[in-house]
Amino acid sequence: MPDYDSEGFIAAWAFDGTGGARKVGWAELRGGCTVGERGFIWIHLQLLDRRQQPWLEADAGIEPGIADSLTAEETRPRCVLFDSGAFLNLRGINFKPYSLPDEMHSIRFWVEPKRIISVRTYPLSALADFEDALHRGRAPRTPGEFIADLSLRLVDRMDTVITALAEQADELEENVWSATLTNLSQRVSELRRVAIILRRYIAPQREALNHFSLEDAEWMTARDRNRLREAGDRVTRFAEELDSVRDRAAVIYDQMVERRAEQMNRSMQILAAVTVIFAPLTLITGLMGMNVGGIPGSDDPVGFWAVTSLAGIAGVAMVGLFRWVRWL
Repeated sequence: MPDYDSEGFIAAWAFDGTGGARKVGWAELRGGCTVGERGFIWIHLQLLDRRQQPWLEADAGIEPGIADSLTAEETRPRCVLFDSGAFLNLRGINFKPYSLPDEMHSIRFWVEPKRIISVRTYPLSALADFEDALHRGRAPRTPGEFIADLSLRLVDRMDTVITALAEQADELEENVWSATLTNLSQRVSELRRVAIILRRYIAPQREALNHFSLEDAEWMTARDRNRLREAGDRVTRFAEELDSVRDRAAVIYDQMVERRAEQMNRSMQILAAVTVIFAPLTLITGLMGMNVGGIPGSDDPVGFWAVTSLAGIAGVAMVGLFRWVRWL
Protein backbone atom coordinates (compact mmCIF):
# COMPACT_ATOMS: atom_id res chain seq x y z
CA MET A 1 0.00 0.00 0.00
CA PRO A 2 1.52 3.41 -0.95
CA ASP A 3 2.72 5.53 1.96
CA TYR A 4 0.97 8.90 1.77
CA ASP A 5 1.58 11.53 4.42
CA SER A 6 -1.19 12.67 6.73
CA GLU A 7 -1.57 16.13 5.18
CA GLY A 8 -5.27 16.94 5.12
CA PHE A 9 -6.11 14.26 7.68
CA ILE A 10 -8.03 15.59 10.71
CA ALA A 11 -9.43 12.63 12.59
CA ALA A 12 -10.89 9.14 12.26
CA TRP A 13 -13.31 7.23 14.44
CA ALA A 14 -14.27 3.57 14.52
CA PHE A 15 -17.86 2.83 15.59
CA ASP A 16 -18.85 -0.60 16.86
CA GLY A 17 -22.52 -0.28 15.86
CA THR A 18 -23.80 -0.54 19.45
CA GLY A 19 -23.24 3.03 20.61
CA GLY A 20 -19.50 2.88 21.22
CA ALA A 21 -16.66 4.59 19.34
CA ARG A 22 -12.91 5.00 19.57
CA LYS A 23 -10.53 7.41 17.90
CA VAL A 24 -8.23 6.03 15.23
CA GLY A 25 -4.84 7.43 14.30
CA TRP A 26 -3.45 7.85 10.82
CA ALA A 27 -1.01 4.97 11.19
CA GLU A 28 -3.76 2.55 12.24
CA LEU A 29 -6.02 3.79 9.49
CA ARG A 30 -3.31 3.28 6.88
CA GLY A 31 -2.51 -0.14 8.34
CA GLY A 32 -6.07 -1.33 7.85
CA CYS A 33 -8.45 -0.51 10.67
CA THR A 34 -11.13 -3.16 11.07
CA VAL A 35 -14.56 -2.94 12.65
CA GLY A 36 -17.12 -5.52 13.59
CA GLU A 37 -19.99 -6.73 11.48
CA ARG A 38 -22.23 -3.87 12.60
CA GLY A 39 -19.50 -1.24 12.81
CA PHE A 40 -18.28 1.48 10.44
CA ILE A 41 -15.46 4.03 10.17
CA TRP A 42 -15.59 7.82 9.88
CA ILE A 43 -12.62 9.52 8.16
CA HIS A 44 -12.57 13.30 8.43
CA LEU A 45 -10.37 15.32 6.04
CA GLN A 46 -9.49 18.97 5.47
CA LEU A 47 -9.85 20.39 1.95
CA LEU A 48 -6.40 21.58 0.92
CA ASP A 49 -5.83 24.81 -0.99
CA ARG A 50 -4.50 23.04 -4.04
CA ARG A 51 -7.50 20.63 -4.00
CA GLN A 52 -5.27 17.56 -4.04
CA GLN A 53 -5.96 14.76 -1.58
CA PRO A 54 -3.45 11.98 -2.42
CA TRP A 55 -5.07 9.34 -0.23
CA LEU A 56 -8.60 10.27 -1.25
CA GLU A 57 -7.83 10.28 -4.95
CA ALA A 58 -5.57 7.24 -5.13
CA ASP A 59 -6.23 4.89 -2.23
CA ALA A 60 -9.71 5.54 -0.84
CA GLY A 61 -11.34 3.18 -3.29
CA ILE A 62 -13.97 5.61 -4.56
CA GLU A 63 -14.78 6.72 -8.08
CA PRO A 64 -12.89 9.75 -9.50
CA GLY A 65 -16.14 11.67 -9.96
CA ILE A 66 -17.01 11.27 -6.30
CA ALA A 67 -13.50 12.32 -5.28
CA ASP A 68 -13.87 15.44 -7.44
CA SER A 69 -17.18 16.26 -5.76
CA LEU A 70 -15.59 15.87 -2.32
CA THR A 71 -12.77 18.27 -3.23
CA ALA A 72 -14.74 20.79 -5.33
CA GLU A 73 -13.90 24.37 -4.43
CA GLU A 74 -17.47 25.75 -4.35
CA THR A 75 -20.60 23.63 -4.27
CA ARG A 76 -24.21 24.16 -3.29
CA PRO A 77 -26.00 21.76 -0.93
CA ARG A 78 -27.08 18.66 -2.83
CA CYS A 79 -27.45 14.90 -2.59
CA VAL A 80 -26.64 12.25 -5.18
CA LEU A 81 -27.48 8.58 -4.62
CA PHE A 82 -25.33 5.80 -6.06
CA ASP A 83 -25.51 2.01 -5.95
CA SER A 84 -22.49 1.87 -3.65
CA GLY A 85 -23.41 4.81 -1.40
CA ALA A 86 -24.57 8.41 -1.28
CA PHE A 87 -22.87 11.77 -1.72
CA LEU A 88 -24.18 14.60 0.48
CA ASN A 89 -23.04 18.20 0.55
CA LEU A 90 -24.29 20.40 3.43
CA ARG A 91 -23.61 23.87 4.72
CA GLY A 92 -23.16 24.95 8.31
CA ILE A 93 -22.97 28.27 10.14
CA ASN A 94 -19.78 28.82 12.05
CA PHE A 95 -19.72 30.28 15.56
CA LYS A 96 -15.96 30.58 15.75
CA PRO A 97 -14.51 33.97 16.87
CA TYR A 98 -14.53 36.70 14.19
CA SER A 99 -16.97 34.74 12.02
CA LEU A 100 -19.79 36.60 10.28
CA PRO A 101 -23.40 35.37 10.61
CA ASP A 102 -23.71 34.82 6.85
CA GLU A 103 -20.61 32.63 6.62
CA MET A 104 -21.86 29.16 5.73
CA HIS A 105 -19.07 26.68 5.19
CA SER A 106 -19.36 23.47 3.22
CA ILE A 107 -18.91 19.94 4.50
CA ARG A 108 -19.16 17.00 2.08
CA PHE A 109 -19.92 13.35 2.90
CA TRP A 110 -19.47 10.11 1.05
CA VAL A 111 -21.55 7.51 2.90
CA GLU A 112 -21.11 3.77 2.48
CA PRO A 113 -22.41 0.89 4.63
CA LYS A 114 -19.03 0.50 6.38
CA ARG A 115 -17.41 3.89 5.91
CA ILE A 116 -18.10 7.62 5.96
CA ILE A 117 -15.64 10.06 4.41
CA SER A 118 -16.16 13.75 5.16
CA VAL A 119 -14.24 16.72 3.76
CA ARG A 120 -14.55 20.17 5.31
CA THR A 121 -13.50 23.57 4.00
CA TYR A 122 -13.32 25.37 7.37
CA PRO A 123 -13.79 24.24 10.99
CA LEU A 124 -17.42 24.05 12.07
CA SER A 125 -18.61 24.29 15.66
CA ALA A 126 -21.26 21.63 14.96
CA LEU A 127 -18.54 19.11 14.12
CA ALA A 128 -16.59 20.06 17.24
CA ASP A 129 -19.68 19.45 19.38
CA PHE A 130 -20.29 16.15 17.59
CA GLU A 131 -16.77 14.96 18.42
CA ASP A 132 -17.22 16.08 22.03
CA ALA A 133 -20.30 13.86 22.19
CA LEU A 134 -18.22 10.97 20.84
CA HIS A 135 -15.66 11.50 23.59
CA ARG A 136 -18.50 11.36 26.13
CA GLY A 137 -19.63 7.98 24.77
CA ARG A 138 -22.64 9.17 22.77
CA ALA A 139 -21.94 7.59 19.39
CA PRO A 140 -24.31 6.78 16.50
CA ARG A 141 -25.01 3.14 15.73
CA THR A 142 -25.45 3.39 11.95
CA PRO A 143 -24.20 5.66 9.16
CA GLY A 144 -27.76 6.91 8.77
CA GLU A 145 -27.91 7.90 12.44
CA PHE A 146 -24.51 9.57 12.03
CA ILE A 147 -25.77 11.81 9.19
CA ALA A 148 -29.08 12.51 10.96
CA ASP A 149 -27.36 13.52 14.20
CA LEU A 150 -24.86 15.78 12.47
CA SER A 151 -27.56 17.33 10.25
CA LEU A 152 -29.65 18.25 13.28
CA ARG A 153 -26.61 19.85 14.93
CA LEU A 154 -26.04 21.97 11.83
CA VAL A 155 -29.71 22.93 11.82
CA ASP A 156 -29.63 23.91 15.52
CA ARG A 157 -26.98 26.53 14.78
CA MET A 158 -29.01 27.92 11.91
CA ASP A 159 -31.91 28.35 14.32
CA THR A 160 -29.82 30.59 16.57
CA VAL A 161 -28.77 32.92 13.75
CA ILE A 162 -32.19 33.11 12.08
CA THR A 163 -33.91 33.83 15.40
CA ALA A 164 -31.45 36.68 15.94
CA LEU A 165 -32.27 38.05 12.47
CA ALA A 166 -36.00 37.95 13.21
CA GLU A 167 -35.46 39.78 16.50
CA GLN A 168 -33.35 42.37 14.71
CA ALA A 169 -36.18 42.89 12.19
CA ASP A 170 -38.60 43.39 15.11
CA GLU A 171 -36.32 46.03 16.60
CA LEU A 172 -35.97 47.87 13.31
CA GLU A 173 -39.74 47.90 12.79
CA GLU A 174 -40.15 49.50 16.23
CA ASN A 175 -37.49 52.15 15.58
CA VAL A 176 -38.24 53.00 11.96
CA TRP A 177 -40.22 56.15 12.91
CA SER A 178 -37.94 57.29 15.72
CA ALA A 179 -34.33 56.33 14.95
CA THR A 180 -31.94 58.33 12.81
CA LEU A 181 -32.38 57.36 9.17
CA THR A 182 -28.63 57.39 8.49
CA ASN A 183 -27.92 54.74 11.15
CA LEU A 184 -31.07 52.76 10.36
CA SER A 185 -30.38 52.52 6.63
CA GLN A 186 -27.10 50.65 7.11
CA ARG A 187 -28.68 48.16 9.54
CA VAL A 188 -31.60 47.44 7.22
CA SER A 189 -29.28 46.88 4.26
CA GLU A 190 -27.10 44.50 6.30
CA LEU A 191 -30.16 42.60 7.54
CA ARG A 192 -31.47 42.10 4.03
CA ARG A 193 -28.05 41.10 2.68
CA VAL A 194 -27.55 38.43 5.37
CA ALA A 195 -31.06 37.04 4.85
CA ILE A 196 -30.54 36.73 1.10
CA ILE A 197 -27.14 35.03 1.45
CA LEU A 198 -28.37 32.54 4.06
CA ARG A 199 -31.44 31.62 2.05
CA ARG A 200 -29.28 30.94 -1.02
CA TYR A 201 -27.70 28.00 0.80
CA ILE A 202 -30.47 26.97 3.17
CA ALA A 203 -33.15 26.38 0.55
CA PRO A 204 -31.12 23.75 -1.42
CA GLN A 205 -30.14 22.09 1.87
CA ARG A 206 -33.77 21.20 2.46
CA GLU A 207 -33.89 19.31 -0.83
CA ALA A 208 -30.58 17.60 -0.09
CA LEU A 209 -31.76 16.29 3.29
CA ASN A 210 -35.11 15.13 1.94
CA HIS A 211 -33.39 13.38 -0.96
CA PHE A 212 -30.92 11.65 1.36
CA SER A 213 -33.79 10.40 3.52
CA LEU A 214 -35.03 8.44 0.49
CA GLU A 215 -31.87 6.29 0.47
CA ASP A 216 -33.01 2.66 0.45
CA ALA A 217 -30.22 0.95 2.36
CA GLU A 218 -29.90 -1.32 5.38
CA TRP A 219 -27.85 1.26 7.24
CA MET A 220 -30.72 3.75 7.05
CA THR A 221 -33.42 2.96 9.62
CA ALA A 222 -36.94 4.38 9.80
CA ARG A 223 -35.88 6.49 12.79
CA ASP A 224 -32.96 7.93 10.81
CA ARG A 225 -35.29 8.86 7.95
CA ASN A 226 -37.70 10.55 10.34
CA ARG A 227 -34.90 12.59 11.90
CA LEU A 228 -33.63 13.62 8.48
CA ARG A 229 -37.14 14.66 7.49
CA GLU A 230 -37.37 16.60 10.75
CA ALA A 231 -34.14 18.40 9.86
CA GLY A 232 -35.51 19.08 6.37
CA ASP A 233 -38.76 20.46 7.83
CA ARG A 234 -36.84 22.76 10.12
CA VAL A 235 -34.75 23.98 7.20
CA THR A 236 -38.00 24.63 5.32
CA ARG A 237 -39.20 26.75 8.22
CA PHE A 238 -35.87 28.60 8.23
CA ALA A 239 -36.19 29.36 4.52
CA GLU A 240 -39.70 30.71 5.09
CA GLU A 241 -38.47 32.78 8.05
CA LEU A 242 -35.67 34.21 5.91
CA ASP A 243 -38.22 35.10 3.22
CA SER A 244 -40.22 36.88 5.92
CA VAL A 245 -37.14 38.74 7.20
CA ARG A 246 -36.24 39.78 3.66
CA ASP A 247 -39.79 41.02 2.97
CA ARG A 248 -39.92 42.83 6.32
CA ALA A 249 -36.61 44.52 5.52
CA ALA A 250 -38.09 45.69 2.22
CA VAL A 251 -41.16 47.07 4.05
CA ILE A 252 -38.91 48.82 6.59
CA TYR A 253 -36.94 50.35 3.73
CA ASP A 254 -40.16 51.59 2.12
CA GLN A 255 -41.19 53.14 5.44
CA MET A 256 -37.80 54.84 5.64
CA VAL A 257 -38.26 56.23 2.13
CA GLU A 258 -41.73 57.46 3.10
CA ARG A 259 -40.38 59.06 6.26
CA ARG A 260 -37.54 60.71 4.34
CA ALA A 261 -40.02 62.01 1.76
CA GLU A 262 -42.22 63.45 4.51
CA GLN A 263 -39.22 65.17 6.09
CA MET A 264 -38.22 66.58 2.71
CA ASN A 265 -41.75 67.77 2.00
CA ARG A 266 -41.89 69.39 5.41
CA SER A 267 -38.58 71.15 4.83
CA MET A 268 -39.65 72.32 1.37
CA GLN A 269 -42.95 73.57 2.78
CA ILE A 270 -41.19 75.58 5.48
CA LEU A 271 -38.70 76.94 2.93
CA ALA A 272 -41.53 77.94 0.58
CA ALA A 273 -43.42 79.66 3.41
CA VAL A 274 -40.31 81.56 4.51
CA THR A 275 -39.70 82.60 0.91
CA VAL A 276 -43.29 83.82 0.50
CA ILE A 277 -43.11 85.76 3.77
CA PHE A 278 -39.78 87.46 3.17
CA ALA A 279 -40.10 88.07 -0.56
CA PRO A 280 -42.54 91.06 -0.21
CA LEU A 281 -40.64 92.32 2.83
CA THR A 282 -37.44 92.24 0.82
CA LEU A 283 -39.20 94.13 -1.97
CA ILE A 284 -40.43 96.81 0.43
CA THR A 285 -37.08 97.28 2.13
CA GLY A 286 -35.34 97.27 -1.23
CA LEU A 287 -37.56 100.03 -2.57
CA MET A 288 -37.17 102.10 0.57
CA GLY A 289 -33.42 101.63 0.49
CA MET A 290 -32.89 103.10 -2.98
CA ASN A 291 -30.63 106.14 -2.97
CA VAL A 292 -32.86 108.29 -5.20
CA GLY A 293 -35.05 111.30 -4.64
CA GLY A 294 -38.77 111.09 -4.04
CA ILE A 295 -38.70 108.23 -1.53
CA PRO A 296 -41.80 108.67 0.68
CA GLY A 297 -40.90 109.60 4.25
CA SER A 298 -37.23 110.22 3.51
CA ASP A 299 -37.45 113.61 5.24
CA ASP A 300 -39.75 112.44 8.05
CA PRO A 301 -37.95 111.63 11.34
CA VAL A 302 -40.28 108.69 12.01
CA GLY A 303 -40.27 107.41 8.41
CA PHE A 304 -37.82 104.58 9.11
CA TRP A 305 -39.85 103.29 12.05
CA ALA A 306 -43.07 103.60 10.09
CA VAL A 307 -41.69 101.45 7.27
CA THR A 308 -40.21 98.95 9.73
CA SER A 309 -43.53 98.67 11.57
CA LEU A 310 -45.42 98.26 8.31
CA ALA A 311 -43.06 95.44 7.23
CA GLY A 312 -43.35 93.72 10.64
CA ILE A 313 -47.14 93.93 10.59
CA ALA A 314 -47.21 92.52 7.05
CA GLY A 315 -44.89 89.62 8.08
CA VAL A 316 -47.00 88.75 11.13
CA ALA A 317 -50.16 88.91 9.03
CA MET A 318 -48.73 86.51 6.44
CA VAL A 319 -47.55 84.08 9.13
CA GLY A 320 -51.04 84.12 10.63
CA LEU A 321 -52.57 83.58 7.22
CA PHE A 322 -50.32 80.60 6.51
CA ARG A 323 -51.11 79.06 9.88
CA TRP A 324 -54.81 79.56 9.22
CA VAL A 325 -54.54 77.67 5.91
CA ARG A 326 -52.20 75.13 7.62
CA TRP A 327 -49.13 75.77 5.49
CA LEU A 328 -47.00 76.06 8.64
